[in-house]
Amino acid sequence: MPQRQLPIFPAGVTEINSSIAVQKEKEQVWYIHGHLPVFHHHEEDVRSFRMFTSQMIVNGTVKPKEIVKAFGVPSITVKRYVKVFREQGVKGFYETKSRESSASVLKGEVLERARALLEQGRSVPDVSSELKVLANTLHKAIRAGRLPAPPKKTDSAARQQSPPKASAARATAKRRWDMERYVRWSVSRRRWDCWHRRQSNFRRPAM
Repeated sequence: MPQRQLPIFPAGVTEINSSIAVQKEKEQVWYIHGHLPVFHHHEEDVRSFRMFTSQMIVNGTVKPKEIVKAFGVPSITVKRYVKVFREQGVKGFYETKSRESSASVLKGEVLERARALLEQGRSVPDVSSELKVLANTLHKAIRAGRLPAPPKKTDSAARQQSPPKASAARATAKRRWDMERYVRWSVSRRRWDCWHRRQSNFRRPAM
């Protein structure tokens, strides 16, 4: 998992462009337009940093490359949060997305159907596709003991399901060998017949 690259706030005053500068003082980051502070946040408040810099870009106060240069953040990150500001506004930076746990997804009827399908011998991918539940969620429930583990395929079943490539190859090789043997026998027989005719002509008495 890639490490998140945080913005760098140099001590003192740093000019972003000719219109706005940033100043860090006692763990607070101030944005100054002309001679007036227009916004500030704690140096560890990354959400406020992303929100305000995105707002300045959308309003035309600064350019994305100026934010990249001033704070040492990746250009792709700047573009990503500008898109968030355009689509969701300020609230898009402070809303916490709820994440459903596997326990909340697998419950009630869905849990019982998953258990029944696995007990019937269905594979985890099949159950995942039918119930529209992530396979990872099913695996977590199996490890936790909430669902039975799917039966493992035996070697004989695997051999029955796999195509008989080896048998086909052996049959092809045998046919080729039989054909070559027949060709060799035919050549030898013709040579023998030719030699026999020459011997017969040689031994025939003169009249």
